Amino acid sequence: MSATQALADRLRGTVLPAVATPMDARGVVDFGALRGYAELMAAQPAGGVAVWAHTGRGLYLSDADRDRVLGVWRSAVGGPVVAGVGVPRAARPAGPGEAAAAAVAMARRAAAGGADAVMVYPPAWLAGDDDAAVELHERIAEACGLPVVAFFLHGEAGGYPYPPRLVERLLALPSAAGIKLATLDRAMACQDAIVAARPSGKPVITGEDRMFGPSLMWGADSALVGIAAARVPLTAGVLDAWLAGDPGGFVRASQRLDRFARVTFLAPIEGYVQRMLWAAVWEGLIPEEAAHDPYGPRLPGSERRAVVECLEELAGEGPGEEPGPSGEEPAGVGLLPGHGRTA
Repeated sequence: MSATQALADRLRGTVLPAVATPMDARGVVDFGALRGYAELMAAQPAGGVAVWAHTGRGLYLSDADRDRVLGVWRSAVGGPVVAGVGVPRAARPAGPGEAAAAAVAMARRAAAGGADAVMVYPPAWLAGDDDAAVELHERIAEACGLPVVAFFLHGEAGGYPYPPRLVERLLALPSAAGIKLATLDRAMACQDAIVAARPSGKPVITGEDRMFGPSLMWGADSALVGIAAARVPLTAGVLDAWLAGDPGGFVRASQRLDRFARVTFLAPIEGYVQRMLWAAVWEGLIPEEAAHDPYGPRLPGSERRAVVECLEELAGEGPGEEPGPSGEEPAGVGLLPGHGRTA
């Protein structure tokens, strides 16, 4: 079995949190807080983690900080570690050639740091040039020697819409282990991409924080989402119920997750990183002093109150599928690191 197929098998039916990066008020990564966060997340019901993703501000970090962040997560979790790779903000490439070289270099660093796969940020400078986009994915895979996860990312986060024909071509690559879809609120684009992806037989990985349940009904079979950066069981409970063929449980779990999504993924959408950090503080995953996002918009205190009130309401409704703020889990919820869910 190839490494790509083996990874695809491990991803299918799992939730991978796109984890946050704890920072202080100056924007300096708090590695003590990160190690604590990673240890606590390793005990959550997840099949692995995604680092250097948008939620973790991967493209904003320095090379040295990215390397250390990956090292912490690689040491903490036994499941797959998928590293987002693209053009770092500090690279300031002069043109497509330099941009591609920067993405390739980031992928090589991911491989050297022990990542199991790379997720390629959409090369927005190549929008409309499908041949060049496919070539970039091939070049990255060859350079780092790792399986590649394609990434259809909405424009508000720096991506561009992949047409169905490009989805098909990317998943036809031998190095492709699946595709993540994060269209934000574009239901038709999400559905069309899933239809294009399904014949490949490779994992269709939802990143649809505001359309999580619907994306599973449309055909997604795995998840890599920022909304799982805190309150992982809220997300895992939806996927578990869907895979178990439990319609009642699926509806109940989806309603709970949707309530959380409404107070964390809203305009301005870049504020979701800070909102998830607030949720992580409430859960005890990250200390208050390390819950700063220097790259997002300033948000009013009313938004934090809305996040906390939602979490308190969900916890107050009973054990459900998730632990309360104490971190205690109902029997059967937790998974050992590396023991993901399978369909």
